[in-house]
Amino acid sequence: MLASLGTVWTLARKDLLLELRSRDIVLAIVVFALLVITIFTFAIELTPSRSRDVGPGVLWAAVAFAGVLGLNRSFATEAEGSTLDGLMLTPVSRELIFFGKVLGNFIFITIAEIVIFPVFEALFNISVLQIETIVIALLASIGFSAVGTAFAAVSVRVRSREIMLPLLFLPTSIPLIMAAVESTSVVVNGGSWADFSDWLQLAILFDVIFVIASAVLFQYVLEE
Repeated sequence: MLASLGTVWTLARKDLLLELRSRDIVLAIVVFALLVITIFTFAIELTPSRSRDVGPGVLWAAVAFAGVLGLNRSFATEAEGSTLDGLMLTPVSRELIFFGKVLGNFIFITIAEIVIFPVFEALFNISVLQIETIVIALLASIGFSAVGTAFAAVSVRVRSREIMLPLLFLPTSIPLIMAAVESTSVVVNGGSWADFSDWLQLAILFDVIFVIASAVLFQYVLEE
């Protein structure tokens, strides 16, 4: 068990070290998301009530669309450097490679959200830095990472992977995005845990299903 966790962390750490050198993934997610949020602040007359109505949708649409940019790079480094086959030949199970990639992507998305949320709160003047939204963000990040990692592996060998990944990722993530938007909307309007418990359960169910399914199918995706 500890050896498996060590392997997962080693794979994630490798991606983190590469990101520290290039700063491609986190920077792309943060810049794109902030551009989307900023554009909406100018496009919509933000009264307090309207901010609470449209703000959650803008926030999670920005995170989801920006996340695609980062997830596109998940296997791009190995593919461009011709090291993907070498990664597959390592004496490590495909499931551990998957979880290592998921952990790396989860950390990237979480770091980006740490930057995005305070800026969103300042621009829309609604409080999203609460324990409820942090839990929602963690669940959303887990789901985005699992789905995005699996589909990044599917599209890595495709010539037009920049187009393929969004076409696969965004429709599949709709239930999770809906759960995040509706839960955040309840929170910013003063609701309690009980008021969005159904949406929270949907997010948890989504994460469980896609983490397990993606881990099982990942080895076949890579071999293809």
